[in-house]
Amino acid sequence: MIKDTLNKADGKMGKTIDTLKSELASMKAGRASAALLDRIEAEYYGSMTPVNQLGNISVPEPRVLCIQPWDKTALKSIEKAILKSDLGINPSNDGEVIRLVIPELTEETRKDIVKNVKKSGEDTKVAVRAIRRECNDNIKALKKENDISEDEIKKAEAEVQKKTDNFIKKIDEIIKKKENEIMSL
Repeated sequence: MIKDTLNKADGKMGKTIDTLKSELASMKAGRASAALLDRIEAEYYGSMTPVNQLGNISVPEPRVLCIQPWDKTALKSIEKAILKSDLGINPSNDGEVIRLVIPELTEETRKDIVKNVKKSGEDTKVAVRAIRRECNDNIKALKKENDISEDEIKKAEAEVQKKTDNFIKKIDEIIKKKENEIMSL
């Protein structure tokens, strides 16, 4: 039973790391990346559809993204969705392809992005600690339900703390890597 609780906590902590990675991938870092468009949805035949499902996205140059919709009628809708988004990029539409030129980042913009990266990292750490607390509560509940010794409880709590420390360390590494990527462009 304790093993199940620990495995469940491990899985949840892993998912928080995956969420952080996808969130950081969609942050503008001065480089063209198809992940920038992951959160943007355009209206397509009455329903909101992710832009990455409406066409082919390519990176022909380091700072240029091209979106070639499979259905040309979606061009205007995609363009409108990009303009409404928080990307701050003006799309250019030639009737076939939408091009997004990622602007060079100023020092101030880089610092703002790094600040957001660090905030995302802190939020993820808070989530991991909440999972640790939930896991410890579940372990204590197991003690009340079953005859589990105090030593087993302490051992399980130490294991949870060890997992938490490892995940916090991973988060710090991911944040540091992203910070270096943004500041070195």
